[in-house]
Amino acid sequence: MTSTDPAPPTIDSAEGSEDPAAPPASDWMRLAVHAALDRKAEDLKVLQLGKLSGFTDYFLICTGRNERQVQAIIDAIDEALRKVGARPLHSEGYNHARWVLLDYGGEMVIHVFHEETRRFYGLERLWADAPDVTADYGEPAVAAGS
Repeated sequence: MTSTDPAPPTIDSAEGSEDPAAPPASDWMRLAVHAALDRKAEDLKVLQLGKLSGFTDYFLICTGRNERQVQAIIDAIDEALRKVGARPLHSEGYNHARWVLLDYGGEMVIHVFHEETRRFYGLERLWADAPDVTADYGEPAVAAGS
């Protein structure tokens, strides 16, 4: 693994982080949040699903205003996490950039949406019982335009 891999996320990547020295999911989430905010992600939320779900500990959900911004947010998150050895087990949606997902195998799932797609699927409504822990990761949830 190289510390800098400029390639965008790959579809169905099977290179998940198995390094026992890898940081815990909360550290990865902090890196992902800051990378997303550096690319001007909007309405960023971190939901803690650990006690509600058997498939992941956290969701990071955020919005990009257009397809190019959605890809830029994903690229920044992927690059930041690869620097610490974290690689997604699975990714999808990058080419169309309406809803891009990076799955870090039980640790966290990153969802970067285009505005209309996020409203349509409403993940926050589906996971309304999950605690919103966004403030624990450096930024309070801020609505677009605030």
